[in-house]
Amino acid sequence: MIDEAGRKRLYWHSRRGMWELDLLLVPFLEHRFDSLTDDEQQAYVKLLAEEDQDLFVWLMRRELPQDNTLRPIVQLIIEYAEATNTRHVRPV
Repeated sequence: MIDEAGRKRLYWHSRRGMWELDLLLVPFLEHRFDSLTDDEQQAYVKLLAEEDQDLFVWLMRRELPQDNTLRPIVQLIIEYAEATNTRHVRPV
């Protein structure tokens, strides 16, 4: 279980150098993270340690992470993004 200080760190680590990643990671953290299992939460923490370029490629479905422990969390983030109405934050 992540404490309040840890959650704040996760929020800032979820804010990346790429706007596209921010749009995927921050809402997922805010709306889904608490309902994840402990293993899934740890996978999310591990995912945030990866480079932005790798995250972008994985979350845009161009490749899968070589690390099999990251594949399920990447899929959960993609599924959440696809099921969520983000029209209000997308460019016209």
